[in-house]
Amino acid sequence: MSDVAAIDNLVEKHKALKQEIAKTIVGQNEVIDQILLSIYAGGHSLLIGVPGLAKTLMVNTIAQTLGLDFKRIQFTPDLMPSDILGSEVLDQNRNFKFIKGPIFANIILADEINRTPPKTQAALLEAMQERAVTIAGKQHKLGLPYFVLATQNPIEQEGTYPLPEAQLDRFMFAIELKYPSVAEEIQVVKATTTDEHVSVEPQFNAGEIVAVQQLVRRIPVPDNVIAYAVNLVNSTRPNLGTASDYVKQYIDWGAGPRASQNLILGAKAHAAINGKYSPDSEDVQAVATGILRHRIIKNYKAEAEGISEEEIISKLL
Repeated sequence: MSDVAAIDNLVEKHKALKQEIAKTIVGQNEVIDQILLSIYAGGHSLLIGVPGLAKTLMVNTIAQTLGLDFKRIQFTPDLMPSDILGSEVLDQNRNFKFIKGPIFANIILADEINRTPPKTQAALLEAMQERAVTIAGKQHKLGLPYFVLATQNPIEQEGTYPLPEAQLDRFMFAIELKYPSVAEEIQVVKATTTDEHVSVEPQFNAGEIVAVQQLVRRIPVPDNVIAYAVNLVNSTRPNLGTASDYVKQYIDWGAGPRASQNLILGAKAHAAINGKYSPDSEDVQAVATGILRHRIIKNYKAEAEGISEEEIISKLL
């Protein structure tokens, strides 16, 4: 199949996928789109939202519709790296045998990643980056596709271990979940307070997802779009001579080169699901907020004036 035909096919399958997800998830369109873009582009995502917004249900539904296996890990202060990676045990013949941990699945929901100590966070982040884990000096490859969706609760920050900026940078998107509208909430309550059970049908399988990820990487990008993405990321860096007064006034640190890479990958995936064979600057703009939100570090002046990362990004766009 040619790449053009593959993109046309992806548009149809993506539409069918969204309809399947809508059977159990009401609204949250933008959030679902960003999670799917992240999967198509081979990245990981961080979900930020208060409890009770159906994060687990959403990820589980997406995993089912993509035909992938799904594991949820609840991060707690006493969770050890071996609890998620697995460990070596002695079998009856006194040989060491590796027992896989819950990290060996296609889609991992790392629930409340900021509740666990840095040692366990680092173990998960190594697996995300390397797509492999090392136990007792032996490397064990993780199955592909491999996608981590971590959640962070923005309230109750006592006793948490916030992810350092260098680790946040490993997530392609930071996605903010907002409360549903009144109409959506009425729909949710109606659907979830009866004994009706809705089942969803898989629209993809693991091999097809890997093929989509390879397709996205093959999509050509014009030089002017790459220049646009790189200039956008550069414009967030206050220590550059070209930085605007607005950026110098409100930002402590700007985004790094990984942001530029992710903007282009995200723009390619966004173009593909919209039936375009090559991304333009509008595709970069469409994914910019989710990709830059967690990579911009505001200063105390922005905090004091209540200026959000979103406001800064829309100003830069």
